[in-house]
Amino acid sequence: MATGQRVVVACALPALGVGLLRERFVVETGGWRPDLSWLRQHVPGAAAIVADPSVRVDAELVDRAGGSLKVVANFAVGYDNLDLDTIRERGIRAANTPDVLTGATAELAIALMLAAARRIAEADALVRDGGWPAEKSLLGRELAGATVGLVGFGRIARRVAELLRGFEVRLLFASRSEPRERHDAERRELGDLLASSDFVSVHVPLTAETRHLIDATRLAQMRRGAILVNTSRGAVVDTEALMHALRSGHLGAAGLDVYEDEPHVPPELRRLSNTVLLPHLGSATSATRDAMARLCVENVIAVLAGREPPSPLV
Repeated sequence: MATGQRVVVACALPALGVGLLRERFVVETGGWRPDLSWLRQHVPGAAAIVADPSVRVDAELVDRAGGSLKVVANFAVGYDNLDLDTIRERGIRAANTPDVLTGATAELAIALMLAAARRIAEADALVRDGGWPAEKSLLGRELAGATVGLVGFGRIARRVAELLRGFEVRLLFASRSEPRERHDAERRELGDLLASSDFVSVHVPLTAETRHLIDATRLAQMRRGAILVNTSRGAVVDTEALMHALRSGHLGAAGLDVYEDEPHVPPELRRLSNTVLLPHLGSATSATRDAMARLCVENVIAVLAGREPPSPLV
């Protein structure tokens, strides 16, 4: 039976999750990426806010919610959109959805490697436009036997390493911490990894330290013709520097699922033919999104029932 507690859903939470919430609470949904005015109007008096990376839950929004707010549940594994210091100071809980999206995001990273290497988006556009280009005009490169560098070696990167075994690649990784499992990957300093890799895949959270981690200097360290893939956060890569490296031919291609100012993708980036551009689809499979929704809702239910959430941040 629903209680009088109110939950504000400020993201495109799947129907499974919304249904589970409505069994217990009064639920207000703002649809996909509700505007700030809707949020400001609806959060006062809410017991919980369900957000995703497009929704900034900062001090202003937390204060507007008031003393009723008990939990902020992020419908994502990343949480750079949450002001955790403020949330912690106000005695509010925060939670995310780790683990359940690992496989889907890792698969997409490999899909981007293959699509960028084999120029799939470029070839698809030509055929759809009625063309049939000569094969030699669309020569790509193979992932099999290549050297792949993983920047960061958390859950998703380690799953990428597992999935790449069948391609018989040489695996390198750069990480601040020592992983429990290496999956036959060699640890390198970031500069050495970039200089040694045919493919570089980025798997770090967005923090003050990792913002523009891959900047003009780092891009210049990469092998000429190398391929960069980013499924982590857009601001980890300096977009202007990336576009310059792609235009100049220093980078062979880029496969991107994330951008600095989502959902806005720079027109110049969209015009570059040596890119594969996806609209943040890392976890976008039906099974994964439902699993994320269930975990997100379980976090809300637990906190509002006075229990520890399954995947707490604060």
